[in-house]
Amino acid sequence: MIDPRHFRTVLGAYPTGVCVITSVDAQGARTGLVVGSFTSISLDPPLVGFFPDKRSSSWPRIAATGRFCVNVLGADQLDLCRHFASRADDKFAELAHGHSPSGLPLLDNALAWIDCSIERVDDVGDHFLVVGAVEAMDARMEGTPLLFFRGQYHDAVEIAQGV
Repeated sequence: MIDPRHFRTVLGAYPTGVCVITSVDAQGARTGLVVGSFTSISLDPPLVGFFPDKRSSSWPRIAATGRFCVNVLGADQLDLCRHFASRADDKFAELAHGHSPSGLPLLDNALAWIDCSIERVDDVGDHFLVVGAVEAMDARMEGTPLLFFRGQYHDAVEIAQGV
């Protein structure tokens, strides 16, 4: 039997990027959630994936839209990360943002964004595997990513320097 705390500690030695997954429903209600489990899946066809927790209150609202936008956070966006990780009713209140080509919320100054339609959702343990078909994307060439490593948020430069 694998101890869950030990599992988390061991896997915490692998740094992950931090993203905010956003969407908007037909009535214009915006929603977003933080994930540290985003990955590229396929180049042909272009597919990406992430793993929302089954206990997430935001994921069902995103799933119902059939679309999502991945916003890759920069190291200077820790406050934004914490805001979206909260249980706030309206995580977009007083938050200026742009829109992806499909009209989904694009967070200002994200390092990259990937606009997707939901290709499939699989039930995997205590999470879902969400596979998205990439429809549009872009990145800015400056900035360093916000990383989650050993249970804390870091700038990639800090990790490289052993801070």
